[in-house]
Amino acid sequence: MIRFFNEDTPYKLPQKQTVRQWLKTQAGQEGFAVGELNYIFCSDEYVLQVNKDYLEHDYYTDIITFDQSEEEGKIEGDIYISVDRVTDNARQLNVPAEQEMRRVLAHGLLHLCGHGDKTDEEAAAMRRKEDEWLKAWTH
Repeated sequence: MIRFFNEDTPYKLPQKQTVRQWLKTQAGQEGFAVGELNYIFCSDEYVLQVNKDYLEHDYYTDIITFDQSEEEGKIEGDIYISVDRVTDNARQLNVPAEQEMRRVLAHGLLHLCGHGDKTDEEAAAMRRKEDEWLKAWTH
């Protein structure tokens, strides 16, 4: 089950049911079933506090993913998304905010599928996967 929550930001994800199905399908193509997956939309400040409290990082980021999977092949976790960062990134990249949000939604799920982005090579591979997933978006 994929659920969407708001912490301190009144963000409303368009086409929630379609997004859920898209994410499940893409995870399935990576060989994973989706169990309990929570996306939490919040502000820069909220994500910064999560970053400090749980990861001991003192910087802004667009997404933080916590893997809570316990069963092989089944994804479970919490994904915090800064709506502020996503909006800013969309503006800087000159892409629609909805598209950038889908990229970030995919990014978090790709982390839970085992994809990293710490090295330049991993980041490039992650970007290719994101692009592949975005191409599968048909709405």
